[in-house]
Amino acid sequence: MDIIEYRNHDRILLAVDCIIFGFDGRKLQALCIKRGIDPEKGRWSLMGGFVDCNEDVDTAASRVLKQRTGLADIYMEQLYCFGDVRRDSAGRVVSIAYFSLINIEAYSEQLQDNHEARWFDLEKMPSLIFDHEQMVVIAKKRLREKVATHPIGFALLPEKFTLPQLQNLYEAIYESPLDKRNFARKILSLGILNKLTEKEKQSSRKGAFYYIFDKDKYSALEQEGLKFT
Repeated sequence: MDIIEYRNHDRILLAVDCIIFGFDGRKLQALCIKRGIDPEKGRWSLMGGFVDCNEDVDTAASRVLKQRTGLADIYMEQLYCFGDVRRDSAGRVVSIAYFSLINIEAYSEQLQDNHEARWFDLEKMPSLIFDHEQMVVIAKKRLREKVATHPIGFALLPEKFTLPQLQNLYEAIYESPLDKRNFARKILSLGILNKLTEKEKQSSRKGAFYYIFDKDKYSALEQEGLKFT
């Protein structure tokens, strides 16, 4: 294919959209933003932006997340390509969607105010622009599949957490109750949590011990064939 043939083809815009999940201790949430440009100005949207000519799509997604949340080096995974011809009424735009997991407590309130961003429970999501609602549905499905085999859910929690908090997270992701004893026995049998002497005493008088996720221990076990389920 020579350069003349390249010129004979239509030019299209490439965008990235990011589904940012958080967990408030009870519900799984997604971060949305009030769109500031036409079309659909003023409606709720996912975090997104166009890919520059001098950057790859992963770099563009990281840049958008940094601009919108102030956070870098957070969990992010490419999700799906959305390319319906009529998906964006302003022009021919193909979007590469990503989903990201962040700890809500680490999210910058200043950026939230500046960009009119807001957390929504997944079952109470507002109407979103274009095909963004479909993006959230697919991202939620991917998250459920991924947490069954990889410990990515810890990215949604503070550095130290209790077993009830961890169980609440998985129940929120799967929208189903889990047996307390079986859950604790299974997660502790993996040997990837380090128990602290400190307790969380706000939820009960007796209190619950805090744990931290041991990434190094998990990496070593993963090489031996550990399945995180």
